[in-house]
Amino acid sequence: MTAAVGTMLRQWRSHRSISQLDLAYDVGVSPRHLSFVETGKSRPSPALLEALSRRLDIPLRERNALLLAAGHAPRYTEKSLDAAAMERITASVQRILDAHNPYPGLALDRMWNVVLANETATSLAAMLPEHLTGPPFNLFRASLHPDGFARYTVDFDVWATYLLDTLRRLVRVTGDPRLTALEQEVGAYPTVAALDRRAARVSEGGGDPQLLVPFTLRAGEQELAFFTTLTTFGTPRDITLEEMTIELFYPADAPTEHAVARMQG
Repeated sequence: MTAAVGTMLRQWRSHRSISQLDLAYDVGVSPRHLSFVETGKSRPSPALLEALSRRLDIPLRERNALLLAAGHAPRYTEKSLDAAAMERITASVQRILDAHNPYPGLALDRMWNVVLANETATSLAAMLPEHLTGPPFNLFRASLHPDGFARYTVDFDVWATYLLDTLRRLVRVTGDPRLTALEQEVGAYPTVAALDRRAARVSEGGGDPQLLVPFTLRAGEQELAFFTTLTTFGTPRDITLEEMTIELFYPADAPTEHAVARMQG
């Protein structure tokens, strides 16, 4: 049990590229004691595990795993969005999304599965074949699969590169094998496998550099360009909330703003 938690900590330390000496000094323990913890000679206390987890930026889900591996009770809950204790938070997030109409708004979990959406986002999902709408409706699959939004995305290479960078960052931060499997899955899509040619086109594009990467969707004869914002909870103590991201799409240009207004009119 102790050896298992030591191995896990050593893996996280290596994952974050922090030396044992630096980590020990950063959390206020002796390098000898941390060495004993990592080799299984010493059982870490919950307080020490919490200090190490904060320094290593270990997500709450994995902090619970460390506590269990060391023989301690987990500290962090994981409540579903339909639980009574989450009712007020779920309602608040849904209000944010609904108030964002007529522009798309989504709430995503760690895997970027859609857990809440507004009316506009739901209507866009209707463009997709059933095998991409879930459940779960995964935004990486829906956006990168050749049968998905990739069919309608203008300058797909640029948008796909942003999505892949985001997915790879999630893999690095969390170490979650489910995300690793998802990265391998979407990497095999022909739309993604062809991205090797994108760098030259992007670098040779010329013109003024864009402030944000736009998501430009072809809807009939109209091209709709959006930029997105990602919002997370600031002080979560629950795994579901820590892993939730709210993504809101805004019009990136005046023609898109006017086109969406006409659609709603």
